[in-house]
Amino acid sequence: MQAVEKMTENIQDNIDYQNGLQVLREEIAGLEAMAAALDDQFIAAVDAIDDMRSRRTGRLIIGGIGKSGHVGRKMAATMASTGTPSYYVHPGEASHGDLGMVTENDVVLMLSNSGENPELSDLIHYTRRFGITLIAMTSNADSTLAQHADVKLVYPKVQEACPNNMAPTTSTTMMIALGDALAVALLKRSGLTKEQFKVFHPGGKLGKQLLRVEDLMFKGDDLPILPPDVKMDQAIITMTEKNLGSVLCIDGNGKLLGILTDGDLKRHMAPDLLTRELGSLISAMPKSIRASALAAEAMDIMLNKQNSVITSLVVMDDSDNLIGLIRLQECLQAGLA
Repeated sequence: MQAVEKMTENIQDNIDYQNGLQVLREEIAGLEAMAAALDDQFIAAVDAIDDMRSRRTGRLIIGGIGKSGHVGRKMAATMASTGTPSYYVHPGEASHGDLGMVTENDVVLMLSNSGENPELSDLIHYTRRFGITLIAMTSNADSTLAQHADVKLVYPKVQEACPNNMAPTTSTTMMIALGDALAVALLKRSGLTKEQFKVFHPGGKLGKQLLRVEDLMFKGDDLPILPPDVKMDQAIITMTEKNLGSVLCIDGNGKLLGILTDGDLKRHMAPDLLTRELGSLISAMPKSIRASALAAEAMDIMLNKQNSVITSLVVMDDSDNLIGLIRLQECLQAGLA
């Protein structure tokens, strides 16, 4: 612990800290230079991809070699997950048959810092032969790639963060950021909603965060619903049969009067319990939530009730009619914790 505290005190003098800080500052400078140089070719790229997307017949094909290829894979994944059909094609494999994956309805985005990778030549030639829109992302406006492209996304040439100015560092950061800028511009143009985003992210933490109350709630015949004048012996049987740990009490018009939980049963335990009416024991005005709310919001309400934790919420529609019940147990099982 003392060693950690000493390291923290002397961090400004640490050579590794200084080297790391220098890299971050150089890459930030590269991003700022690219932002300042952004021009109407960016708009042309968004237009070309959006036009392809609106026809619902094409895809954004992304290609690159080496580190640019790794960036391309990430870029294709980001595009696909935000509503732009996209996948990565390796230019080397394209020369050996994968060109058949590219159609005249597609748009090709090729990444190359130098713009002179010989492996790109067959894919460039293919787009020119069949009139496929080609977008270049490069730092070299005079390169072979840029000269043949319909749209030229040219970012400034900058010093790599590598001390030898050789390992792709700042340039790949700029590529990634420019790809993100394209993806988000396209996302905003299409008006992608959280619900649509969830379709592309059904699994993992993102999917769980976007679950709605209606996805986890009990409804219809699964609900333990009884009138207020029913005796408690029948209420307990219903609570046991439905196995939700509660009974919902409604009036003759279907309006919710209150809820009785298994915790309430323990608090009202008495010799005459079974002969009492349900309506005399319910908790009126129970905590409620809308079906369209995020399930994470429901869990937050249940866990953060002052001085206690509640295990269920009633679900109401916009007219305050009872439509369901969501429990803490289902939220936890869905991985929302």
